[in-house]
Amino acid sequence: MRLKNKVAIVTGGASGIGLAVAVRFAAEGAKVVVADLDRAKAEAAAGEISPDAFGVRCDVASGADVEAACAAALERFGGLDIAVNNAGLMTFTPLADLTEDEWLKVLKVDLLGAFHFTRQLLRRGKGGAVVNIASVHAVETTANVAPYAAAKAGLLSLTRSTAIEGKAQGLRANAILPGAIDTPMLWSNPNLKSGAETLDRADVGQPEHIAAAAVFLASDEAAFVTGAALNVDGGRLAKL
Repeated sequence: MRLKNKVAIVTGGASGIGLAVAVRFAAEGAKVVVADLDRAKAEAAAGEISPDAFGVRCDVASGADVEAACAAALERFGGLDIAVNNAGLMTFTPLADLTEDEWLKVLKVDLLGAFHFTRQLLRRGKGGAVVNIASVHAVETTANVAPYAAAKAGLLSLTRSTAIEGKAQGLRANAILPGAIDTPMLWSNPNLKSGAETLDRADVGQPEHIAAAAVFLASDEAAFVTGAALNVDGGRLAKL
C-alpha cells in the first residue's frame, strides 16, 4: 500500500476524476478528505470510499474555505501530507465575448484554488506532495475555452514554482495533463455536441487512468520527481 498512513485532500472529489483519485488513494492506504462544493455529495462519496474518509464542503476559490478544509483534516487525522488539486471549471465563450467576471470565475477555481492548497502545505513546513490536475489544453487548445486553457497553463507554472520553493522542506509538486477523459465535463462540451469538435472513442481515457498516475506522483516511489508535467492523454499530444 503505497500511501499507507498518508492524509490526502482531493478537491472536486465527489465525482469524475476526483472521485477516482479518492477511491484509489483510499485503496492504497491513505486517509482521504473529499473536498467538494456540494457538501452532501462530498459526504456521500466519502461514505462509499472508506470508513477513514470524510467529506467537507469547500469552495476552492475561497482561501478561507481552503484553510478550513485543511484544518478539518488536521483535526480529524492529525496531519496533511497530500493535496490533489482537481476541482475545475470550464466555460465555452469566444474571446471577443468574454467578460472580466467570466475570466476571474475560471481563474479563481482552476488556478487560485491550487495556490490556496499549496500555500497551506508550504506554511505547514512538513513536506508532502502536491498533485495538480492540469490539462492538455495547457499545451494545445481549441477555440472558445481561453480562460480554461490559460488557467491550466498557469497551473503548470505554479507547479514548477512550488517544486522550487518547496524543495528545502521536502514538498514535491507535479502536474498531470489529462487528455479526453470519460467524465460529465467531457460529454457536456458544447463543441462536441454541435459537431464543431470530433472525438474518437478510442482516444477517451478513464478517470482511473488519471488516478493511477496521481498515486505514483503522491507516493514515495516518486521521491525524486518534482516540477514534472506528466501527459496522461493516450498519445493525444504526440500526434502531429
